[in-house]
Amino acid sequence: MAEVLFVSKPVAPPWNDSSKNLVRDIAGHLRRHSPVLMGRAGQATPIDQGRVEGVYGPASAGGFAPSVRENLRVLRYLLLGGSADLWHFFFAPNPKSSAAGRLASAIRRVPSVQTICSVPAEGLAVKKLVFADATVALSRFTYERFRQEGVGENMLRLIPPCVPPLAQPTALERTELRKKHQLPAAAPIWIYPGDLEFGGGAETALRGLAAWNRPDAVLLMACRRKTPQADEALSRLRGQAKQWGIESRLRWLGETRHIHELLGLSDFVVMVNRTSYAKMDYPLVALEAMCFGRPVFVGNGTPSEELAEGGGAVAVEANGEALAEAIESLSTDEARYADVGQKAHALATSKFSPQEVAAAYEVLYEEIHA
Repeated sequence: MAEVLFVSKPVAPPWNDSSKNLVRDIAGHLRRHSPVLMGRAGQATPIDQGRVEGVYGPASAGGFAPSVRENLRVLRYLLLGGSADLWHFFFAPNPKSSAAGRLASAIRRVPSVQTICSVPAEGLAVKKLVFADATVALSRFTYERFRQEGVGENMLRLIPPCVPPLAQPTALERTELRKKHQLPAAAPIWIYPGDLEFGGGAETALRGLAAWNRPDAVLLMACRRKTPQADEALSRLRGQAKQWGIESRLRWLGETRHIHELLGLSDFVVMVNRTSYAKMDYPLVALEAMCFGRPVFVGNGTPSEELAEGGGAVAVEANGEALAEAIESLSTDEARYADVGQKAHALATSKFSPQEVAAAYEVLYEEIHA
């Protein structure tokens, strides 16, 4: 059985990062290949097969971006470490990482796959950063950008991300979850489970709540702190909320271990960003919400807009008034609300299932390692 080395951030808890969760879920569902994961020193494997190489130090799994020192450890392992039949890289294109991957692949002469884990920055010449035998885009949006910038279609593949199945909570369970988290039983509850710093989604959620004519509605701000700029963004957003008179209707939760419970108890999941920079094309938390059958609102003109095809999500313009109007329309149409939730669940558990996605990668592995 051929071995596939997954070159990524440390695949270790906490499971709060889309790219390393993607690695874990693909590797854990391979059937014709044996996965080798990059993890922390002394770490047990997080999946039921393959093995973990302790490439990273014991305390290096908490951040969203490995340090320069950690990246050098990865490069050293690629150049001098154990062999594998194929390498699979997971990162957003950037000059340093692509140069390292190109160098190691050339020296070791190992066939490779590169999955683009988040949308590249605007203005970045992505063609110069492609180095693997096959480059995988997670959305049509990214696929078309690479193609239009000169990357040959023979080198490009389109394979979506995946999400493990999650059981939909019953009405009684949702009531109990609201009681547990001290939230009103009958009021409409929104949740914004995204970044503070990038894309404008947090501000759009606040503006939407202010524009919606439901003074009892509550917005849960379950926001991750990705960069040092998060504190400045949070201070600015709190000031805006106070100015708009909605501070009492907000719950500033920060990063939480209870995100699945909060998604399940909410009525609307709001992720209406202007761009998808620094995010996975389809955010993992959006796919998780769809598993729960929750209506997810996404931004027009972003990769996430593709989730709205077939009715599995709702795409709107990235402004508060448009968001409020879309939520009002859906909240007053029970049949449509139920239909969006059902289609979301069906899409998440079919197209985005780990089994389907892992099978697509295995076909690709066999194609380039023939």
